[in-house]
Amino acid sequence: MKKGILLVNLGSPDSPTPKDVKKYLGEFLMDERVIDIPLVARTALVKGIILKTRPKQSAAAYKKIWWEEGSPLIVLSERLQKKIQEQVEMPVALAMRYGSMTIKKGLQELVDKGVDEVLLFPLYPQFAMATTETITVLAEELRQQFFPNLKIESVPAFYNKPDYIEVLSNAIKNHLEGKNFEHLLFSYHGVPERHIRKSDVTKSHCKIDGSCCTTPSKAHEFCYRHQCLEVTRLVAEKLELKEGTYSTSFQSRLGFDPWLLPYTDRTIERLGKKGIKNMAIVTPAFVSDCLETLEEIAMEGQEIFHEMGGKDFTTVPCLNDDDEWVALLSKWINNWAIDETIVV
Repeated sequence: MKKGILLVNLGSPDSPTPKDVKKYLGEFLMDERVIDIPLVARTALVKGIILKTRPKQSAAAYKKIWWEEGSPLIVLSERLQKKIQEQVEMPVALAMRYGSMTIKKGLQELVDKGVDEVLLFPLYPQFAMATTETITVLAEELRQQFFPNLKIESVPAFYNKPDYIEVLSNAIKNHLEGKNFEHLLFSYHGVPERHIRKSDVTKSHCKIDGSCCTTPSKAHEFCYRHQCLEVTRLVAEKLELKEGTYSTSFQSRLGFDPWLLPYTDRTIERLGKKGIKNMAIVTPAFVSDCLETLEEIAMEGQEIFHEMGGKDFTTVPCLNDDDEWVALLSKWINNWAIDETIVV
């Protein structure tokens, strides 16, 4: 069988205009694994409320971070794909879960090159309904409908793999070298608490209290909250961070339902009020910088920190096309090509 790789990231509007942003948000927010409420209610919320007000606001945010080459997330993902392709012999395609660079197009590109066995690689270290799961579910639906002879294997969450933790830790260390920060905040994309409970394979373990994420359980294989906390713990251990000099928070909540706590914006505010003058922030839920990291964190987060009396606010870039990260992904891919097992 001829093998190929499909890297899949989140996606982006085609341009930072309200029209294109509205189209993109419509597809994204109507995903039943993103806003997981009944279709009628989801349609009323998204099409009746959000898409009447949000696109203009989001378009303005996208304009702040848009590059000459296009969407930062797309450009950075393309750079990553190109570098990986230089280190592996099989075809490497790139797709997005939302937007015009569809998973169907990515699979078709590989099939056109003679590929009949695909390693589907969601570019998310942690598992979540709204990221990894929606990618794998859609890929299987497309396989059944359009590519029945195609074999697809998916890369599982790699949040706790030692070589990933080492690459992430090195990237953070290198960026912060020479910077005198007092606190390092690990900020992850937020999800509603109900997503955590829905993903609990035991149907009883995840209580989102002070102990369930640190008590061993098979639920952790699909628990986003546990996996985020574990990344923080492992990186802090690797970097030998002192207790009290780092913490975890969650950004980008939407609506009024309970989301994972603590919230990033309020944490930044609290740190500033507490007297922290120099802080750094890293966003390990993403491997590519995007609207959230470049605008919500780097711009809005910095503004909040300065308003609270903070001085230096350092944003650690995502792994993007970092050479160590490229080498690791290429190693994982080449290992899969040799023995047909997913070894990450």
